[in-house]
Amino acid sequence: MWLTKTALAVCLLVYGSTASAVSKGELETRIQQLERRLDSRSLVSLMEQVSALQREVQQLRGDIEVQTHSMENLQKRQRDLYLDIDRRLHRLEAGGVQGQVGVPGTAAVVPKRLGGATTPPVAPFAPPGSSTSTTAGSAAASAALNPAEQRKDYDGALEQLKEGRYTEASSAFQAFLKKYPGSSYADNAQYWLGEVYYVTRKFQPALSEFGKVVDGYPDSTKIADAKLKIGYIQYELKDWGKAREMLAQVVQAYPGTTTARLAQERLDRMKREGH
Repeated sequence: MWLTKTALAVCLLVYGSTASAVSKGELETRIQQLERRLDSRSLVSLMEQVSALQREVQQLRGDIEVQTHSMENLQKRQRDLYLDIDRRLHRLEAGGVQGQVGVPGTAAVVPKRLGGATTPPVAPFAPPGSSTSTTAGSAAASAALNPAEQRKDYDGALEQLKEGRYTEASSAFQAFLKKYPGSSYADNAQYWLGEVYYVTRKFQPALSEFGKVVDGYPDSTKIADAKLKIGYIQYELKDWGKAREMLAQVVQAYPGTTTARLAQERLDRMKREGH
């Protein structure tokens, strides 16, 4: 009887231990399964977040590229419009002398532009063999003063600048200034030569060429723009004091103009940047 009770107690003890062991094992298994599920969900969620961020970054990059392209196109259109207006202005100015060019007994005179330089008149025409017949050198000088030739060379240089052929445009403007130093187009050619260097970020040569506009053509309509570009260049060169001084001159000297507005905008930008 005693042995039977003892055996039963041992069996109950063993069964209880086994049941406890099974319960712990199942619990650990369930815990591991839950951990795996949680880890899996967290990983999926993290991956989704990363993918969403990548999509946003790609979209932002696309937006930046579009904006950059739009800005470049806008700047090109503005430059093209400026060049076109400049070309048409000179054609109108030169149009009044077309009837005088090549007419015997008259002198072809290039009209003085508003703020421009006056081209010396061509010597009167003389028949071959006369005592006043021009020499080869005089003929070349007369050709150089021909307003039609000047306009052709000037327009050709502008076209190269418009097309972004900066090396060719630089050479063309330099050749123009050498060939037609007294031309009514000279101040504009000098300005656009500075512009060629400016858009190609050759700031020191650009500063020199724009300075020649200011110093060499005191009545030129290009002085305001030349001073604005000088201020811009000094900003790029981080010469804050000179940049501020030149831009302030533009604001004070040309109130109410687009040039003055652009100068003020750059001054405001410098103030925001702490310069």
